[in-house]
Amino acid sequence: MITKIDHIGVAVVSIEETLKYYTGMLGLKLEEIEISSGNGVRTAIIRIGESKIELLESLEPDGVITKFIGKKGEGLHHLGLEVSNISEALEELKVKGAALIDKVPKRGAQNSNIAFLNPKEPKVLIELVEKKKAE
Repeated sequence: MITKIDHIGVAVVSIEETLKYYTGMLGLKLEEIEISSGNGVRTAIIRIGESKIELLESLEPDGVITKFIGKKGEGLHHLGLEVSNISEALEELKVKGAALIDKVPKRGAQNSNIAFLNPKEPKVLIELVEKKKAE
């Protein structure tokens, strides 16, 4: 079901300010910045080998990232795990009794399909990610 760690999501107040550290201090390269208005976030994607760091900045004053930062401060927001088939993964997790935030996939960064699991049991928000199939 899970094939690898796709990314680590980091909630930030300002992508531009935070990028200075990742690109300047760590020498990493920004791959792209994407706006996902449906999810209320602006995402900066920094690739490291096969995985990524996604810096998440809220587009809305009352968005989920804004609320997260208000409660916990900037930092680790979620762990993105790649799956080969998100619908099958969600069904398998549902049968096993996992608490799903998203019962059906939605559009995520880089044209992927995503769904979130409730963080109560795993102690971290988990995002399932299915990459766009090559056409």
